[in-house]
Amino acid sequence: MNNAKLMSTDEVAGLLAAGHTLLVAGDRRALARLPRGSWIGGTIPYFMTEAGGVVDRDNVFANVLPPDMSLDSVRLYDAGGLRGVYQDGPEGGASFIIIPASSAPHLAFAQEAQEYPGFLDKPLVGWISGVHLEDLGAASPAVVDGTTGEVSEDKAVVMHCRLAADRTARLDIVNLFTQGGGDTLTFEQAGFSVGEVLVNGVPRSFASYLTEKGIDTKLPLVADYYGAMINVSFQAVDADADEVKLYAPVFPGVEYRIAAPVADYVSAFAAVVPDEAEGASFACNCILNYVYGGLEGQRTKGAVGPVTFGEIAYQLLNQTFVYLQLA
Repeated sequence: MNNAKLMSTDEVAGLLAAGHTLLVAGDRRALARLPRGSWIGGTIPYFMTEAGGVVDRDNVFANVLPPDMSLDSVRLYDAGGLRGVYQDGPEGGASFIIIPASSAPHLAFAQEAQEYPGFLDKPLVGWISGVHLEDLGAASPAVVDGTTGEVSEDKAVVMHCRLAADRTARLDIVNLFTQGGGDTLTFEQAGFSVGEVLVNGVPRSFASYLTEKGIDTKLPLVADYYGAMINVSFQAVDADADEVKLYAPVFPGVEYRIAAPVADYVSAFAAVVPDEAEGASFACNCILNYVYGGLEGQRTKGAVGPVTFGEIAYQLLNQTFVYLQLA
């Protein structure tokens, strides 16, 4: 059985009846058709499949947990409760998290996860749930605790899992972007919304800087965290309000640069995604990569899974391919 693929809700119901534990992504109406069982889910109708990128409101994408990974507990967390997410999982285990986009837990996790007790002690992987882009502003992202049937727009859902004694979970990211050769950008305050930037140490209006430089905001800000490239993606530049909105927060004391351009997303993924990612227990990719790279109908190496409004690999990421495998 392929452990990760697009399925009908009847197929997923059959897997649940057979005792499997699942991670499920799909349109809200599709998720509502699933029975209670050993699963958690999040709303999104975009997927990367073996046949390529697709938009599907009727079927759902399901990851069947491998036999060496078993359910320990499922919990819903509000913004404050998320501080305990690393401590709540079993020792030697791994946890899957889904957070509704723009919810209080999303904002809290993005800005505070690195301060949570036990940060990095156990693998935590997942995604930010979203909606069809045509429904932005009209529909709300949500998560589902499949064990109870509870749907939430303002809480994160987490599945804590145990691993067989001889197995470990390894979490990896693949980022197509590297720092470009332009100005060094720093910020004096953390946040998703920025008014002022320090350009090579000189204060400037960030919105004016981006406009005057003609920056392509499809390219993220990139920070080098000890060799790991971490993106912060642009949401909007409002020159009238002198405000730049971001999909992840910037932090003081971190040097950012605009990313170097990526000529072809499919070729770029083929060049950097390792072969091992093809057999990952879980993977997800970003809606911005999907849209900007024109990935509908195109197959990208390794990226079989939900297309998300943000990726989680210990912390919030943007425009990044994330995967977890057992070793």
